[in-house]
Amino acid sequence: MQEGFARRHVRSLTAVLSVASIALVVAAVRGVVPSGALPHAPQWFVDAIPPLNAAISAAAIGTIVVGVRKIRAGNVDAHRRAMLATTVLFFAFLGLYLYRLVVHGTTEFAGPETVYTFVYLPILVVHMGLAMVSIPLVYYALLLAGTHSVAELPQTRHPTVGRFAAGAWLVSFALGIVVYLMLYVLF
Repeated sequence: MQEGFARRHVRSLTAVLSVASIALVVAAVRGVVPSGALPHAPQWFVDAIPPLNAAISAAAIGTIVVGVRKIRAGNVDAHRRAMLATTVLFFAFLGLYLYRLVVHGTTEFAGPETVYTFVYLPILVVHMGLAMVSIPLVYYALLLAGTHSVAELPQTRHPTVGRFAAGAWLVSFALGIVVYLMLYVLF
């Protein structure tokens, strides 16, 4: 049987997609992407992105939990739908986040310095670290799922990597909501 390119190169594709994704985020954070390169939406839309992304994160937490429960129950089709929904939610989140970052910049923490140093910053660092760790794990799990039959997946690293990806993704989304609350609601 002739194997497809993606199936033969899951690790390489994971690496390329991961590096490209992380480079895009770093470029946006560092201001490499000029704000003039993107169309400017009305201010109300830019202002709506943080609460919208918090809602997207909450929905993604729900779809991850559903996906984990469905695969534990042996319902592969429902698991696949839930994890694809999570992926779509993630890309929607990321697109909105990067857009706002490029056209608006970062939001400064307005709370007390001690809260910033001992609460906000550690939460932000863990959130960002898990988000970055999630990227290659998610790509790898998705590429395995997309290039192997359901019968083959248990013999791949998909179940193991998928568990780690789901856990890291789940905590990252949850901490992202905490970051939102600290930036836009509490302070």
